[in-house]
Amino acid sequence: MYVPVFWYLFKERHRKMSFLSGRIDSFFKKEYFIMKLSITCIPGDGIGPEIVAQAKNVLNAVAEKYGHDLCFTDILMGGASIDACGEPLTEEAIATAKAADAVLMGSIGGNTSTSPWYQLPPDKRPEAGLLRLRKSLNLFANLRPALLYQELRAACPLKEEISAAGFDIMIMRELTGGLYFGERRTVVENGVRRAVDTLTYDENEIRRIAVKGFEIARKRKRKVTSVDKANVLDSSRLWRKVVEEVAVDYPDVELSHMLVDNCAMQLVKDPAQFDVILTENMFGDILSDEASMITGSIGMLPSASLNDTRFGLYEPSHGSAPDIAGRDIANPIATVLSAAMMLRYSFDLDQEADAVEAAVQAVLKEGYRTADIMSEGCTLVGCSRMGSLLAERI
Repeated sequence: MYVPVFWYLFKERHRKMSFLSGRIDSFFKKEYFIMKLSITCIPGDGIGPEIVAQAKNVLNAVAEKYGHDLCFTDILMGGASIDACGEPLTEEAIATAKAADAVLMGSIGGNTSTSPWYQLPPDKRPEAGLLRLRKSLNLFANLRPALLYQELRAACPLKEEISAAGFDIMIMRELTGGLYFGERRTVVENGVRRAVDTLTYDENEIRRIAVKGFEIARKRKRKVTSVDKANVLDSSRLWRKVVEEVAVDYPDVELSHMLVDNCAMQLVKDPAQFDVILTENMFGDILSDEASMITGSIGMLPSASLNDTRFGLYEPSHGSAPDIAGRDIANPIATVLSAAMMLRYSFDLDQEADAVEAAVQAVLKEGYRTADIMSEGCTLVGCSRMGSLLAERI
């Protein structure tokens, strides 16, 4: 019991020794040093290589300050892999990803109307690589934050009295079940075409995403809103029942239920009411896109996909933006914030994640903007300069 008192006095006396302080903080927090973190990077297509490079710069700044040793290994996926290997994702790339502690991705794909990649069969196109990687890594939990920075409040399309309250939402979307992965078929019966898509969930699929949702809520404001369509769908009625069973193990987290149509309305009426939104695959797909738009810029939004361990795939929510690739004008902040999520959720390095998020906040307060979030009176910077500014403020 004397150690914490000693450490407090030592830290106050030697606050400027940031490197040593970070190492010792890490020791007392987890009782061991993380000496080496292996990260597989997927630069991908379009602006992907540019934004991943800046995320690496910021992570290297974190490693230098807090005493971690990062090992980056790049693999190909998407169009880049098609060009080099003839397929969107190779077995060797999957093995490299599995061997890492986490995966950081830029973006994949290209212009669907002009790229030769989209003349290929669906299972050979760039996005097929991402679906295969998610399945291979068993990434069932998708985290999509939607945070309104006060410095970017003018870009929010909501009424000023709503945006003034701000919001910080985490949408937890089940990623490997539901309608997108159920049995599907298209048939012709009596000369009429008929398509069938099947929505199925079992209790184990629901329980594991619910556990993740409550665990994430414990790192936030301890409030879960479970979203379903229990007034119509059997799958939603099972969803609600299992979520309530899981909630018993988290008495410190408040649980409420909301129908998906009401949730869609409440997101534009009063987004500040939400903390963690827990929902199934299709509902999560739609609601997370809605939430991204009310922040004002999708270029600011990170995401994570986790499996049942601490392993995760981290990527920005935006696309590959091939029209601006190679021009050093892309916004790297969503990728940098994805790296912060990696530090927090795969490595349990909350202090380091806080430092990255604080760096983003500082740069915005200082008035630096990339083209997508530029406003009058601010300073326009490119992708590489924004990355440097963020790394300098770690």
